[in-house]
Amino acid sequence: MIFLSSAVIVFLLVEALLLLLLLLALYHVVPILRRWAFTDTSARQYALEKRSYLAQLIIFFTLAFKIALLPYFAYMIDSLSLMVPGAMCAAGVLGANEYGAFLLGLKVLILFGVGLWIILNRHDLEASDYPYTKFKYLLFLALFALIALESMLDWLYLSHIATTTPVSCCSSIYGASSLGSPIPFGLSKEELLILFYLLYALCLVAALYGVASVSLLANAAFIYIGYYAVVYFFGLYIYELPTHQCPFCMLQREYGYVGYALWATLLLGGFFGIASALFASLHGSATQKLYRLSALCNTLFVLICSAYVLRYYFSNGVWL
Repeated sequence: MIFLSSAVIVFLLVEALLLLLLLLALYHVVPILRRWAFTDTSARQYALEKRSYLAQLIIFFTLAFKIALLPYFAYMIDSLSLMVPGAMCAAGVLGANEYGAFLLGLKVLILFGVGLWIILNRHDLEASDYPYTKFKYLLFLALFALIALESMLDWLYLSHIATTTPVSCCSSIYGASSLGSPIPFGLSKEELLILFYLLYALCLVAALYGVASVSLLANAAFIYIGYYAVVYFFGLYIYELPTHQCPFCMLQREYGYVGYALWATLLLGGFFGIASALFASLHGSATQKLYRLSALCNTLFVLICSAYVLRYYFSNGVWL
């Protein structure tokens, strides 16, 4: 039944095509890793440089598509909620079997790896002696292994979604339980909100002064705390319901698809902040651009979140 969905068919076909392209790139990458020597002036090195040019074009094209596939995956899962009993949004569909949550986490991890490869490839091409060629192809090998695992999990996940067995809805998944507060470290909503804005300020300071270690830790923490702040505080103002706690319903048309903008800016801000720390050894102008992009995305994320809270307060005169 699931495989009759047009969204699922398109997703699996595109994933299969991208994996085939990556296999083609792998065919060219292996001999490059074995024999690359930029200072060598032999015909073999010249042939390897041509193969490298072709391989990096294939890899860049394929990985760029992988970035676009993550929001499409979210859209596809949300569309399947109409076919899975009990599911109100993507939350129930992801929880339909044991593969869903792990698969989503793997896709986000791959997205971060893809971004690092694209940045590394750009700096390699800008240098006259291609200093990062072997390193970027080693990173590609790691990405290829993760993407191959992801492709297998895509099939396992989708093939094990039952359309006859009810699943839990987002209210039961993300609602408060008898085990205590779902917010980490036992924080109250007020404490979570204070920590959210403090981490945002720390990310800005790290970007302004270019402190790599602080940027790495602050942005990693901001992604973590930002997720919980959206689910258990800002999301209430998006839904305008004090009991609706879900990171996926905001991806739907009823809420203007704002979830895509929220999660994209949070992940991009965190990625650029972490990447700026990892690439701190590169020339300063490149790293500064990453810091600026991190500050911009984090600021957009905070503005979107805060705007919903202020709009609700000015419209109703109360807080949720």
